[in-house]
Amino acid sequence: MNKILRPVAQAYTPEELKQVLSSGLMSFPITDFDAAGDFAEAPYRERLEWLMPYGATVLFAAGGTGEGFSLTPAEQARVVRAAVETCGSDTPIIAGAGYGTRLAIEMTRAAEAAGAAGVLLMPHYLTEANQKGLAAHVEAVCKATSIGVIVYNRNVCRLSAETVAELAERNPNLIGFKDGVGDIEGVMAVRSKLGDRLSYLGGLPTAEVYAEAYNAAGFPVYSSAVFNFIPKTAMDFYAAVRSGDTATTGRLLRDFFMPYLAIRNRSQGYAVSIIKAGARIVGRPAGPVRPPLTDLTEAEEADLAALIATLGPQ
Repeated sequence: MNKILRPVAQAYTPEELKQVLSSGLMSFPITDFDAAGDFAEAPYRERLEWLMPYGATVLFAAGGTGEGFSLTPAEQARVVRAAVETCGSDTPIIAGAGYGTRLAIEMTRAAEAAGAAGVLLMPHYLTEANQKGLAAHVEAVCKATSIGVIVYNRNVCRLSAETVAELAERNPNLIGFKDGVGDIEGVMAVRSKLGDRLSYLGGLPTAEVYAEAYNAAGFPVYSSAVFNFIPKTAMDFYAAVRSGDTATTGRLLRDFFMPYLAIRNRSQGYAVSIIKAGARIVGRPAGPVRPPLTDLTEAEEADLAALIATLGPQ
């Protein structure tokens, strides 16, 4: 059988990627696993091909919603390469990287070799660190690659405005700041201090709930997890935020997102599990979540199905 030749991924300089990140809706595709919990590459490629026409500006492969924290380095490289080969010629692929500094560098270099346009440097997951240590970690990753780096301000990686400014001054390929803390005063301090030096992304779980507040704080873009199963609604909501259509955002928050949060908040870890449940409901199953996450119960999935049905065709 002849191998299918796919278009070569488009290359982006860090500055070009920064410009792409400054507008549009972004998303973290879920990662497909088979019944045994192994990466299912063919269904994952099909998922990306389904999502692409909806117009996400950037796709994050092996990110948080993609259960990047559960992947081995070898699996992360496979996921990123599959994403790049499937849609990198049309849509920039940003790869997740994380854990300790050396492992984060290994994952970043693998992503660059696979053709990723940039990396999202996720928190190192466990040990608290001071600002000096966090800065050394971020800078080591930036120095190890030529592609753009977006730092994810969340959990144990909470950077002060001063630290971000120092990092940006020393590392031209540090191009983005994604916030998953929700401290408006803190993000305003970063935005005020750095101005247009970085792109700014909202990154709280179910980002739509916070989108209007972030937009007002100078964070005009965010990544949508629900794009995985209701891509039309996700795009409609983003357009309403950007145009100031509060009637649409208010209606969707009231009728969908707040009831959705009520289901999501029934158990820890459901921020990812509920996305895979939504994908199953709309006929785009991606297999189970990996432990230590757990899938929604049948009753919870039924509640979610009823909620999705109120939105109409996607």
